[in-house]
Amino acid sequence: MSLKLFLSATALMAAGAALTVFALCIVSVGETSSAAAEAATAPKAGDRVAFEIAFKTHLDMDLPEQDAFIEREPGSGKLYRVTKGDHDMKAPLFRTAHPVKHDPFDPKAVGPYEKGEALGVTLGEWLRHRGTGVYTYEDGVGTLDLEFSGLVPGGVYTMWHAFMALPPTQPFSGALELPLGARDGSESVFVADAEGKAKFVHSFKPGLEMSDVWTTSMLAINYHSDGKTYGGLPGDFGLNAHIPLFVMLPKRAGLD
Repeated sequence: MSLKLFLSATALMAAGAALTVFALCIVSVGETSSAAAEAATAPKAGDRVAFEIAFKTHLDMDLPEQDAFIEREPGSGKLYRVTKGDHDMKAPLFRTAHPVKHDPFDPKAVGPYEKGEALGVTLGEWLRHRGTGVYTYEDGVGTLDLEFSGLVPGGVYTMWHAFMALPPTQPFSGALELPLGARDGSESVFVADAEGKAKFVHSFKPGLEMSDVWTTSMLAINYHSDGKTYGGLPGDFGLNAHIPLFVMLPKRAGLD
C-alpha cells in the first residue's frame, strides 16, 4: 500500500523470475499447475473453488523488509530496512521518525532513515509472523479462513487486497491498496491474543480479484503499531503501519 506493500508482489520479477505464480487447487499457493489455476479462477455457476494460502515475509521473497527497521550502528540515530545480511535476531526494531514509502526494488531505498521510537519487538520476534489458510469461492461469494501465529501479542492488524502494475514501474509508484471487504475498513480488522495468535474468517461478495496481464493481485496483513486503524487507508508506513506478511494471488483463467 502504499499497501505498497505489497510490493513485494513482483518481487519474483525483480529477482529475474517470471511471475508465473500461485496456481490453484487445494495445494499451497505457488505450487499448483496452470491447468488447476484456470479451473479455479474461472468457476462456472454453481462451481466451488478452494485453494490453500501461505503468507510470506519480504525476506522469504529475497526482498528487504519494507517496514522493519534496525539501527545498525547503536547511537547513530540512523535506521535501515532489514535485509538478509542482518543476522542479530535480538536487535530491537524501530519506527521511522517520518512515513517511508515502500520501494522494494531500489537498493538505495534500504536507508538510512531518521530514527523514531522503539517498535517494542526484536527482529527475531518480527520474523515469527506466520499465516496460512484456505480461500473458497462459491455462488459469487469468496471466503477467507485464515490462522496466524507469531503476531505481536494484543497487536491490532488489518487485512488488505492490493494491486500492483506488472511489470512494476520504474521508479516504483506503489500499489492500489483496498481494505478487505467494506471500503471503510470495518471488516478488515483482527486482533492477536496474548499468545500472538489470531483467526481471520470473513465472507465477501464479489470474491477476490486474481492477478492479470497488467496487474499482480495480493493479500497482505498490516500491523498497526499505534493500536489504531485508519478506515480505508493503511496508515503511515514505517511510522504506524507495518507489513509483516503478504501473498501473491494467481492469474485469472485464460491468460498465458
